[in-house]
Amino acid sequence: MGSCPLFPFQGLCTAQTQTLARIRGIAERVAHSCGLEIFDVQLRREPVGTVLRVIIDRPDRGVPESPEEAVGIEECGRVSRDLSAILDVEEEDIGEAALDQNYTLEVSSPGLDRPLRHQADYRRFTGRLAKIVTVEPLEGQSAFSGRLTGVEDGHVLLEEGRRTHRVPLAQIKRGQLAVEF
Repeated sequence: MGSCPLFPFQGLCTAQTQTLARIRGIAERVAHSCGLEIFDVQLRREPVGTVLRVIIDRPDRGVPESPEEAVGIEECGRVSRDLSAILDVEEEDIGEAALDQNYTLEVSSPGLDRPLRHQADYRRFTGRLAKIVTVEPLEGQSAFSGRLTGVEDGHVLLEEGRRTHRVPLAQIKRGQLAVEF
């Protein structure tokens, strides 16, 4: 079956995993040509048919980012048009059965309430409101909400009122930005 660099499952690769890896590679080429990167790619069968979701983002510049710097509708439209054209041309390489003839392509940004997945994300969004859920309770608490103030010694610093929580990165089950108005 060849190598499977993404999403190995007990050493086995499914056809969908390989298809998704090919699509991700194409999407990355398109996103990079627009100065963007891929946040996520999902291929799902839904009641409306096959849906290919491509979530794009700006590259991390290594400094805190404001909501105004988020990916806009113009970038989503451009990536959608370019990706759609390339997928039509490379359909045979990807495998027609994987995408059905009537798949729906959705291109979007991670959103204002985007997931936080890595240490770099917590640094990138320093100053923003966030919600964190831990694998196990820390001092009796497993859900935290507050303003990100940084990452220090493997801990996310989250300011909630006058208190600063030190949440170990290894204990974070789920993190996401909170929408501010």
